[in-house]
Amino acid sequence: MQNIYKPDLMEVIQVRQQTADVKSVQIRFKDPDRARDFSFRVGQFGMFSVFGSGECPFNICSSSNWKDYIEFCFRRTGRVTEALWQVDQGDTIGFRGPYGNSYAMEAWEGKNLIFIGGGIAMPPIRCAIWYALENREKYGDITIVYGAPKVGDLVYRDELDEWATRERVRVVQCVDPGGETPDWKGEVGLVPPVLEKAAVPADNAVGLVIGPPIMIKYTLPVLDKMGLAPGDIFTSLENRMKCGVGKCGRCNVGPAYVCKDGPIFSLEQIEHLPSDF
Repeated sequence: MQNIYKPDLMEVIQVRQQTADVKSVQIRFKDPDRARDFSFRVGQFGMFSVFGSGECPFNICSSSNWKDYIEFCFRRTGRVTEALWQVDQGDTIGFRGPYGNSYAMEAWEGKNLIFIGGGIAMPPIRCAIWYALENREKYGDITIVYGAPKVGDLVYRDELDEWATRERVRVVQCVDPGGETPDWKGEVGLVPPVLEKAAVPADNAVGLVIGPPIMIKYTLPVLDKMGLAPGDIFTSLENRMKCGVGKCGRCNVGPAYVCKDGPIFSLEQIEHLPSDF
């Protein structure tokens, strides 16, 4: 019987420090047959492990079109992420996955896309942005609103600047008051009011909003005011997951298991989950 908890062995091929406490890591399968057969859908997640230290769930933040490697991004916050922080090129780590559902990229075809992120939430949005850019003719206008407490907390800044040069792509970056630098050219303010100020057209649009719960709480009324229906607003609840395969029960919310029925949920679905969620 196959051991569902046994990870694949992955070689670290690149590590980039994004901020003072955030790194992105590119890995590839050591088994060439597994590498050839592996596929995933944008929005899915995996369990990433350092042997002897444990494992954590992270979104696969690379596009599903990229076949040479997969990428994840993490913040240094505890035992496992401290071990991941020490990982370098050539090291071996573990990976289980892919797990969960995915962004409905096919259903979003023909629509305008509004991506809203805060802090470390850019990585789980990044995979969808790259997928949309790589299939540009299938989507309408793309708007990206991304904020962080200070300039030094923004991740994938080089890609944000590159996306802003693309046709029919608008990138709005913001930092909290006091978080700007003398050369900062973006907005100063919290994500919800910056989104409202941006006056983003919401006709024929879907919105993906991922970030700290407080940011999401105050962003949802803005999206409602813009005219987006609950069925057109999506988020990811991956921070509630532990085992990734629906066995431990940690992510159980009423009838739903976040790791199996999610982690991507529409606001319409979330409104039917227990109120203590």
